[in-house]
Amino acid sequence: MAAMGRNFNEFLSRQQEALAAHLPGMANNFPAPETTRFTALHQEWLEKQQALWQALARHSPDQPPPAVAPADPADRRFRAPEWSQSAYFDYLRQAYLLNSAFMRDCVEATPVADGRAKDRLRYLSKQVIEAMSPANFAATNPEFIQTALRSEGESIRRGMENLLRDLQQGQISMSAPGAFEVGRNLAVTQGSVVFENALIQLIQYAPLTPKVHAKPLLIVPPCINKYYLMDLQPENSLVRYLVEQGITVFLISWRNPDASLGHLGWDDYLELGPLTALDVVRDISGDPRPNTLGFCVGGTVLASALAVACGRGEKPAASVALLTTLLDFSDAGEIGCLVDEGMVAAREQTIGRGGLLNGRELAQTFSSLRPNDLIWNYVVGNYLKGETPPAFDILHWNCDSTNLPGPFLAWYLRHLYLENSLRVPGKLEMLGVKADLGKIDMPAYLLATSEDHIVPWTGAYLARALLGGDTTFVLGASGHVAGTINPVSRDKRSHWTGGDASTAQEWRAGATEHPGSWWKHYIKWLAAKSGKKVASPSQAGNERHTVIEPAPGRYVKGDATA
Repeated sequence: MAAMGRNFNEFLSRQQEALAAHLPGMANNFPAPETTRFTALHQEWLEKQQALWQALARHSPDQPPPAVAPADPADRRFRAPEWSQSAYFDYLRQAYLLNSAFMRDCVEATPVADGRAKDRLRYLSKQVIEAMSPANFAATNPEFIQTALRSEGESIRRGMENLLRDLQQGQISMSAPGAFEVGRNLAVTQGSVVFENALIQLIQYAPLTPKVHAKPLLIVPPCINKYYLMDLQPENSLVRYLVEQGITVFLISWRNPDASLGHLGWDDYLELGPLTALDVVRDISGDPRPNTLGFCVGGTVLASALAVACGRGEKPAASVALLTTLLDFSDAGEIGCLVDEGMVAAREQTIGRGGLLNGRELAQTFSSLRPNDLIWNYVVGNYLKGETPPAFDILHWNCDSTNLPGPFLAWYLRHLYLENSLRVPGKLEMLGVKADLGKIDMPAYLLATSEDHIVPWTGAYLARALLGGDTTFVLGASGHVAGTINPVSRDKRSHWTGGDASTAQEWRAGATEHPGSWWKHYIKWLAAKSGKKVASPSQAGNERHTVIEPAPGRYVKGDATA
């Protein structure tokens, strides 16, 4: 363990050297105050390790030593009694927690003026900390040993089977294999594909009420995932909930790109996606200004498309809802810290002129933002303990990867994450139009979630200052996905509403908490903008846009290996 501490110091020294080489104006050595701080942290760590040795030397089952608490109270890795029943394993876990805290303290003490570089250092240190956990290795995990003894080795056999299966499929299983299938028990809300082009299928969902609101809703899901997060099982389907409330829902199902689509760029996604879909929705419904909704990057694509249409002098939609969406990327969270000039330039040189980013690489990047929950938790459960993960529809969706065309990705990373140009009126030209988000003068509903690690809620709040219409901001509890897919049928968690404020913190200080799902709040907002009730349509599509196939359609079933 002392060697591990020295390794941590060596790691930090290497980070110091790298930062000094790449960040202008950074001295070759830390200033004296920081050197003194590192010395103090190292001395404090040595004292705590010595105290731990002394306490464990007196260890007995009847009088265990005081435990070192994990940094995260929700950390479940060491809760099993096996960790405290043996002095050896008790020491391993507590020494690991001390080393982890020491490394985090050293990272915070590192003098880095560039905030993105500091965030990158935090990200890298988190990967090391989580990977070094004794829970991740057979020889240092007492739960592995006890499970193997109780099962007479059967758990080891099952773990090896699980490992071989996951190696063959190229990713860690997060949900019980075979438990879900799109079209069988996921994405089963009745509907029809009424239009398709090379990039999208457009689904029109069948009404579930005798009358519907006259104005339809177009949903634009993220193109970096499959659309059926919006239509999981009937009890937690946002699509079905909206249809049950008398909303005629149209939804874009993005094609999972193969090599033939590797040339597509940002403009292609705007033109072939929301702008084309809006034309079809207008033609089928007869309504010149549908309501619109976008989720995550689907919201960014939707807002960009609306900015283009508004820049042409059109009135493309009656309203827009953006769920966990960034328009101003100055507060882009952990993903933002991974995007720098070198990384973007490398993508531009490799796939930026044509090619694909494999969906599994993208999924692994997102999982690395929460490595303990989305990587090591399953390494331990699936392989060391030989367990089958429980059936969980959201995690099944999370593993259903999609590819991205290289030109689209490179444009997105450079102009939005790296240069943050979308927020500047007229700076970005899209489809020949100098985009200005301020020209989107329709009412906007903005949802963020309080524990979002992909789109920080404070970053999502910045959209209020960019859009030209009235904005309603709502903060949901939980994270990026669980906070958004919070069905009324379960009515868990809370959401907060409030008025206008110049900053996210000011808004939060004056916000009002409401129990239950934000869906109830949104449907009231949406219904007020959806017109009077009329007779439900008797069939999907029209003469120009006839039914191609039943929902969920072919595109959503495309594999990331295509």
